[in-house]
Amino acid sequence: MLPGGFRLSVISDEVSQDLIKVAEFARRFNLDAIEIRTVWNKPPHQLLDHVGEISSILSRYGLKVCSIASPFFKCDIDNREEYLLHLDILRRCCELARRLDVDIVRGFTFWRKGRYEDYEYRIIELFQEPLKIIEDEEVILAIENEPATFTTNGRLVSMIIERLSSNYVKAVWDPGNDVSDPYGEKPYPDGYSYVKRHIIHIHIKDAKRVDGEVVPVPVGEGDVDFRGQFKALKADGYRGYLSLETHWRPRKRLTEEQIVRPGGAAFSEAGEEASEVCMRNLIRILESL
Repeated sequence: MLPGGFRLSVISDEVSQDLIKVAEFARRFNLDAIEIRTVWNKPPHQLLDHVGEISSILSRYGLKVCSIASPFFKCDIDNREEYLLHLDILRRCCELARRLDVDIVRGFTFWRKGRYEDYEYRIIELFQEPLKIIEDEEVILAIENEPATFTTNGRLVSMIIERLSSNYVKAVWDPGNDVSDPYGEKPYPDGYSYVKRHIIHIHIKDAKRVDGEVVPVPVGEGDVDFRGQFKALKADGYRGYLSLETHWRPRKRLTEEQIVRPGGAAFSEAGEEASEVCMRNLIRILESL
């Protein structure tokens, strides 16, 4: 186990759409688990027919699944058809989680189209059915700070979790996403101070602001104070996963659409090379603490 008791993972499609290549990457870096997003060009809610193959590959490489990186509620808050579709996505991802022996499904809070405060009541209202689903399934819904959604930062994620008041709703903390926060929240220590008591899972990426634009960069080369963040996590007793989600690619940049809707072969192109660089940097930072 790494310094601080942290366990490492990588999001599947940040390496490849081929799960065997992902597993081989994980073995090279002695990772404990992988996080399932798109595999074989299919999102997690379309993988139920592939559970046997997924389990067989992971077992062969001695790997666990640490989370299902679902796109749940990356949809229009005012579109009833999309809402019902995403309830089905949640149900399917909960079933996938159960069959892969993991209890975390990642989720969001609808595409942002105004201030969180103006939509909070509506968000809470629309979460009532998902709460029934996750509580019946005994699966934790981990809400991520995502600048394209209403909960753009640590402060807002903590607010919605506290308003929903369920033992089955926690946080995925992504300090790299916080660099893009439209309200300018600083990932560490500011964003972390709000959300730390709710964190159950962590994504690792980095970015920096260049002339007002946020640019993905290798882990440790951007605006996130990872040394400070990891020291605080260790001091606060976090023992969950750090799951690499590079969003950086050598020699090209992902489009905005690929960043907010990641997945598929075009997204994964050059992902293994990028993840090699970022994983080495991540391990180096952890070993230097």
